[in-house]
Amino acid sequence: MLVVARAAAYASLVADPHEQMGRRLRELRLDQGLQQAEVARRLGVSPAYLSLIEKGKRSVQLPLLFKALELFGVGMEEFMTSLGEPRVEEGLARLLDEPLLRTLNLSRDDLASLSSEPRVATTITALFNLYKNTRHQLDHLRADLARRERDDAQQAGAIGFDYSPFDEVTDFLESRGNYFPTLEARADAFRDEAGLGEHPTSGRLVRALREHLGVEVELVEGGRTSVIRRFDPSRGRLQLSVDVPEHRRKFQLAHTVGLCLLDREGLQREVVGGREPRHSEAPGLLKIHLANYFAGALLLPYGPFYAHATRTRYDVDRLVSIFASSYETVAHRLCNLGDPERRGVPFHFLRVDVAGNISKRYSATGLNFPHGTGSCPKWAVHGAFLTPHEIHRQYSVFPDGSRYFCFARVQSEPVSGSLARGTVYAIGLGTHADAAKHLAYADDMPFVDPVKMSVPVGTTCRFCERTDCNQRAAPSYKFAFRVDEYTKKDNFFSPLVSEDQAGPSEG
Repeated sequence: MLVVARAAAYASLVADPHEQMGRRLRELRLDQGLQQAEVARRLGVSPAYLSLIEKGKRSVQLPLLFKALELFGVGMEEFMTSLGEPRVEEGLARLLDEPLLRTLNLSRDDLASLSSEPRVATTITALFNLYKNTRHQLDHLRADLARRERDDAQQAGAIGFDYSPFDEVTDFLESRGNYFPTLEARADAFRDEAGLGEHPTSGRLVRALREHLGVEVELVEGGRTSVIRRFDPSRGRLQLSVDVPEHRRKFQLAHTVGLCLLDREGLQREVVGGREPRHSEAPGLLKIHLANYFAGALLLPYGPFYAHATRTRYDVDRLVSIFASSYETVAHRLCNLGDPERRGVPFHFLRVDVAGNISKRYSATGLNFPHGTGSCPKWAVHGAFLTPHEIHRQYSVFPDGSRYFCFARVQSEPVSGSLARGTVYAIGLGTHADAAKHLAYADDMPFVDPVKMSVPVGTTCRFCERTDCNQRAAPSYKFAFRVDEYTKKDNFFSPLVSEDQAGPSEG
């Protein structure tokens, strides 16, 4: 009976204009701070099709309507009733997509009342668009100045501080999806040639280097130096520190195999093509990364690794045990699953130290990392240091409305029993919030309430649009820095906005 009643309600609605339904669905989406692309993905339709529905250019079919109302947590009867509510002027409604407007806490009633004054609505819309255009122009100006600085520095034989060779290599990897089928195929072929099997040991790798590449391996005492690997390709001699644990020894041996093949078979030229480097150091850095990639492909073969990753639902610790590798190596390898026929969940990867410096980064999720070292302290990878003995998990929402599920853990290697003398990093992985269902880490964190469950984060303080972050370390270029000695926010660098004039909240 309930289905019949809903169908009857829907039938009575068909006589109304499609734009009324589409407009209301759009309002529900904006009320929950959801981006159009995100909602389309969760409904199983394309963003273009959802856009047509919201504009009233396509009728919404009954199954899709039920699914959308379930997503927004709204009943059919409530939805029907809301169709008669006052309409928000379209120009003002579009502004709700803007992060800055969302911080002003304007209710739908407020916008509806403004809509009754056409000149006021037009003026507000025009002024905000003027502000937005000016802001974009300033962003472009900053980027242009940075580009000129890089060009001037390059002509002078120096390096611009805003864009390093590391940034250049990272950008290249992201442009290729961090997936190189040439290296995958060569690693599979060498594994078969050398009889390494799916789980190569250091002994088999030493034999493979000697018999197939003419490289002799020697274990040496570290002495006073921190060098753990020294390879002389002209003499065919590899020295490894005797103090390196087994999993790292295997990786360094596999890395050396990669270096030999990159040099002897011209694999780097095949991968890079005719791309001209902007920094003289970039080719060497890229060779190191490609050799690391090869080592990962050799030790963690794509087919078996993909099968175990999907079977364990991307449980990094279980994969570490299966492949006898380090946590960081497995986390890196999860970012290589870009085979179109066996594509893994897209991840972004971060390695940071206790000071918040980013020493490794990669994004396959569209997350924009800042060039340089600093980042937002609200990110999960930083929160991992608060719980160093367990995995830190978190849903995050950025000012543009994009949401992610991230998990991170601390990895440490003491020296002489001292962490201060050793190394301490947090390794973080993240994916789209909608993809969290594929991860074992999110089993007890179902994404049922995006607004309440998502921690507001940003990129860097200087370009963050949040007006009430309690951990700002600097004012944002997105706002005018206004000093008011009589008004105090919980963070000195938080910009003062109109709602701050209402006084502190009680309770």
